[in-house]
Amino acid sequence: MNNTQLSVLLVEDDRDLGAAIVDYFALEQLYCDHASDGALAINLIERHHYDVIILDLNLPRVNGLAVCEQIRHKGVDTPVLMLTARDTLEDKLAGFEKGADDYLIKPFAMAELVVRTQVLAKRKSGQAKRLTVEDLHLDVKCQEVHRGDELLSLSPIATKILEFLMRESPNVVSRRRLIEAIWADDPPDSNSLKVHMFYIRKQVDANHKVKLVHTVAGKGFAIKKMGV
Repeated sequence: MNNTQLSVLLVEDDRDLGAAIVDYFALEQLYCDHASDGALAINLIERHHYDVIILDLNLPRVNGLAVCEQIRHKGVDTPVLMLTARDTLEDKLAGFEKGADDYLIKPFAMAELVVRTQVLAKRKSGQAKRLTVEDLHLDVKCQEVHRGDELLSLSPIATKILEFLMRESPNVVSRRRLIEAIWADDPPDSNSLKVHMFYIRKQVDANHKVKLVHTVAGKGFAIKKMGV
């Protein structure tokens, strides 16, 4: 697989449809794994990185809504495109509530599925309920941060900064982008971000051999284990 080829997980119990999608995606230079039930899908998601997950709703063993909910609670931020024959507003809202990012009604055109997949692959999902980098965990709903078993004491602004960096991990986030994301049109004084990052680093990395908060000279900040 070359560096530009996207990796997709298709979760679809209709084997004929699944095979047709996999073949079509191959023509479009999209690498596609196929799982025919929800339990297998969860196993694959835990073991592999995918750029997009295409998830049918009506699945054996574990249904699509439950799969989506489970991976979001585990902190998986891979974008999820739900496939379904259900077209009511209630069905769509249920999917988004469980963590889906997009919705496509069956039957659909293969070309549209490809385009939607490519668009979703350009971003991480904001639907993850729990973010994890190594042994650093952030509960998005409760806004609680743990390093291992230790509950960290972070201010609301510091927690927002950490959340943004964890969502982008292991990528480096520029100082300007971070300020725009946290403070929008009301930027703080020039020293504020530096103070917050010092505070975050002290809380997250104190007494830990593996440091996760890094300043990358001339580029910005990153939350990651060095070497990743």
